[in-house]
Amino acid sequence: MSGKEPLEDLLRHLAPQVLGALMRRFGGFDSAEDAVQEALLAAATQWPEQGVPENPYGWLVTVATRRFTDWVRSDAARRRREDADLLATPPSLLVAAAADQPPGNEHDDSLTLLFLCCHPSLSPPSQIALTLRAVGGLSTADIAHAFFVPEATMAQRISRAKQSIRKAGATFQLPPEAERPERLKAVLHVLYLMFNEGYTVTFGPQLQRHDLTGEAVHLTRLLHRLLPDDGEVAGLLALMLLTEARRDARTGDDGSLVPLPEQDRSRWDQSLIAEGTALVTETLSRTRQLGPYQIQAAIAAVHDEARRVEDTDWPQILALYELLEQVSPNPMATLSRSVAVAMVHGPDAGLDIITSLEADDRMARHHRLHSVRAHLLEMANRRQDARASYRTAARYATSLPEKRYLDARAAKITNAPTPPGSQST
Repeated sequence: MSGKEPLEDLLRHLAPQVLGALMRRFGGFDSAEDAVQEALLAAATQWPEQGVPENPYGWLVTVATRRFTDWVRSDAARRRREDADLLATPPSLLVAAAADQPPGNEHDDSLTLLFLCCHPSLSPPSQIALTLRAVGGLSTADIAHAFFVPEATMAQRISRAKQSIRKAGATFQLPPEAERPERLKAVLHVLYLMFNEGYTVTFGPQLQRHDLTGEAVHLTRLLHRLLPDDGEVAGLLALMLLTEARRDARTGDDGSLVPLPEQDRSRWDQSLIAEGTALVTETLSRTRQLGPYQIQAAIAAVHDEARRVEDTDWPQILALYELLEQVSPNPMATLSRSVAVAMVHGPDAGLDIITSLEADDRMARHHRLHSVRAHLLEMANRRQDARASYRTAARYATSLPEKRYLDARAAKITNAPTPPGSQST
């Protein structure tokens, strides 16, 4: 084992297993999770110099157990002495004191942790942060960096989340059978939000966070292995893969945003497209009642299967968006449908839908509504109105690459000559 990435992958893989071992032995999610983080930090510090032990799982369990018992005893002098002994102890001796191998139910542990981190007592941001740390094995600093907040702020958020779980009386076991469908919805929603935040970062200079999307894909793959017959789990994984396939084509060399119609499709990852499409085909063939993730994955598959933008099957996409609105009505789905309507029935038909969305105050202040309106106005050759909408969208945008793109679109319309016979409203 050598190199930074393989070591990080190993620690990330072992983190939920070690946490599961401590929680089965001691309970106390907050203290056990802190102890595991201490053990991961010790491994990241020592293993590059001393080498990865023959039994890395046992090493981590031993170190985490000692950290945990130190805290429980609240004996500062003893803690300092044992910590010094621990750092001086060869990894081979530490392994002998721990379990030889990870338990056979390691996948069940990961699923239990996912449900625990998505406890209904937590807000979605806290659920995401706790999932990334406890199941994904990311450090507090890494999570803070992903969400552009100070490390101290993220540490407080994670600490409060663990306290909320403790106060709620949650234990290290799967929720009762009757509660699992709703809790699984929360898990899927958290993974979906995690991926979306990585795919289009809400704040800051970067358009994408590849580490965040990669972690969301990793955790969703794990969930799919644990629940292979669940159609919505498969649908969410397919949606992520089909979306992630376009990653490299979404930005120019300078990091600027490249919209879907202008992307170089030869840069799309065909292996991810093939895997995602196969998942969509399989889940659609055996699922009687489709869920929103499966439908969104089917839409993504139609986009990805078009070799050229003009080959896109917009009538099929429109039909799928109409189905999505029936299954899971929400204004963002309606906004996306307006584009499909415009491509099939003309821009004015799409603009009528956008007008109906303006009654929702949240949508009226969302940059995507104004950017879609600008796009459709441009399609209708209403250039001045389009320019004004692009500028409004840029004012509401919080992502710097999106803001720059929208400003550039407005400037392009301003500088372009007016076509003969164009509207000038």
